Amino acid sequence: MLIFGLGFLAQLLFSGRMVLQWFLSEKSKKIITPVIFWWLSILAAFLLFVYGYLRDDFAIMFGQTITYFIYIRNLQLQGEWKRLPKLLQIFLWIFPLLLVLYGFNNDIYNAKRLFRNEDIPFWLLMLGSVAQLIFTLRFVYQWVYSERKKISSLPMGFWFLSLAGSSLILVYGIFRKDPVLLAGHGIGIVMYLRNIVIQKNESKG
Repeated sequence: MLIFGLGFLAQLLFSGRMVLQWFLSEKSKKIITPVIFWWLSILAAFLLFVYGYLRDDFAIMFGQTITYFIYIRNLQLQGEWKRLPKLLQIFLWIFPLLLVLYGFNNDIYNAKRLFRNEDIPFWLLMLGSVAQLIFTLRFVYQWVYSERKKISSLPMGFWFLSLAGSSLILVYGIFRKDPVLLAGHGIGIVMYLRNIVIQKNESKG
């Protein structure tokens, strides 16, 4: 129960950032990305990474690895990162790496166990990994787009990749009978569809 509680907390933070973003966008009739969106993203990504490890689920861990640093980059683009003390900046950059190194050095992590989970058939692991890759690519796309525009924003392609990745993760969650994935991505799909509508209306305006 404690493990699932951790996963639900992470998904609650992820969903909370999306609900807030959705609410602000509905109010403004255009896509809004508040600073707290990225802070909640960093915290939730770390918690879900830990959840994936505790569940021996490589696909979940894989999905959180790259996005953590993209979240940091978006805070930099919004000018918020530099407001943190320098030592805290360094700590947040290296903490995930230190945690992994500590785990391997103390025999807490076992790479073979992650890739050879008897509860996850190889085809299902591949489905989950592809789903997480697509879901992760949305933030890679968002990062490249934001770098080109020199401003942190969520373009239309981000929402389409979110919808595709989330739908596949939902299928993966059904096969895995994972309530955390089912709850998080079931709600997410609705919000992604609504943001697509908002952004289309914004473009027309």
